[in-house]
Amino acid sequence: MKKGAKKMIELLIIVLVCVTMGGFGQIYMKIGLNRLGGIRLNEILTPKIFNTIFETHIFVGLMLYACATLLWFVALSKGEVSLVYPLISIGYIFTAFLSKLYFNENITMLRWFGILLIVGGVFLVAKG
Repeated sequence: MKKGAKKMIELLIIVLVCVTMGGFGQIYMKIGLNRLGGIRLNEILTPKIFNTIFETHIFVGLMLYACATLLWFVALSKGEVSLVYPLISIGYIFTAFLSKLYFNENITMLRWFGILLIVGGVFLVAKG
């Protein structure tokens, strides 16, 4: 395997791990917010935000995001930002599947088509 191909595969694996952690982070935060009954904009700078942040699921989601961010530093170090950053849109696909699985969200054909367009765009960015 060529050195460039190996580097690209390694980069894709790192991005996929980041995306996976981010997707599960979103799911955990949503579960926590559902349990708390949500939070309103005017509650962001009130003591309620601390209860929100330290709700178990939300806290796990935030920690997943923090770990993904640290790993993201590695991805940015290994590749060009014009390549690496668009790859994170794979998270839209993953999160849509998780939303359907965990919350039985209605994902319309139009949304799936939009996700398919994203997949096509990610493919073109990775090939370019």
